Amino acid sequence: MREIENEADVHELVQTFYQKVLKEELLAPFFKNLNFAEHLPKMEFFWRFVLLDESGYTTSVTDKHMHMRLNPEHFQRWIFLFNETLDELFIGEKVNIAKQRAAVIGWTIQSKM
Repeated sequence: MREIENEADVHELVQTFYQKVLKEELLAPFFKNLNFAEHLPKMEFFWRFVLLDESGYTTSVTDKHMHMRLNPEHFQRWIFLFNETLDELFIGEKVNIAKQRAAVIGWTIQSKM
């Protein structure tokens, strides 16, 4: 187990997480038509922004999800899988930051739907 320290770590986190999401019966339907060649680099950029202080991310995460028909169960499962992925791969303060940010994102999107 190691800290999240660099771009390669964020890449591993995002790739591993989305592999789980695509196998998840509840969440996979939301991603079946998504172009992952475009989506995953954006997700990696977001998490580098959050965890590695990389500048330049300006996209509204909330706005990107408003068209989706998500309910609390979807958010709970997303958070569970994300936290599970973090705990399987990493330790340390940035894991806690990632978990907190994911929870805030989920709460914010739910509150606006």
